[in-house]
Amino acid sequence: MAIFAIGVGVNNFVIKDNKVLLGKRAGNRSGSGLWNLPGGHLEFGEHLIEGASRELFEETGLVAKKSHFVQLINSPDQDEFHYIQINFMVTDWEGELVLKEPDKCSEWKWFDLDNLPEDIFYAHKQFFPALKEGVSFVD
Repeated sequence: MAIFAIGVGVNNFVIKDNKVLLGKRAGNRSGSGLWNLPGGHLEFGEHLIEGASRELFEETGLVAKKSHFVQLINSPDQDEFHYIQINFMVTDWEGELVLKEPDKCSEWKWFDLDNLPEDIFYAHKQFFPALKEGVSFVD
């Protein structure tokens, strides 16, 4: 009997002045060269919002002071993987934006929410239309 795992991703919408923070994926990883939200995998024993905040800090140096849940996206058809993505809106943060993991992300950039790049990481493409439509659950 085969055992399959479902991955849990925790991601952050960091928005200021109608612009969202995106990172360009780097290295020999899936989606290299594509833009994605700061985030990553939930660790065993971790609360969702803590995982999202940890990922934000590990990748950007930003400390989330206020965050709230905005989306749960079920993505069973991602390159032979099944992910449940839980996304948070970071409404208040502190710190300076830093490229802390250059082997995973080559740059951070602010993009206007009404003019996003076309080359968004396939696992994150559903996030933005759902956010714009105010949809918090996509199955």
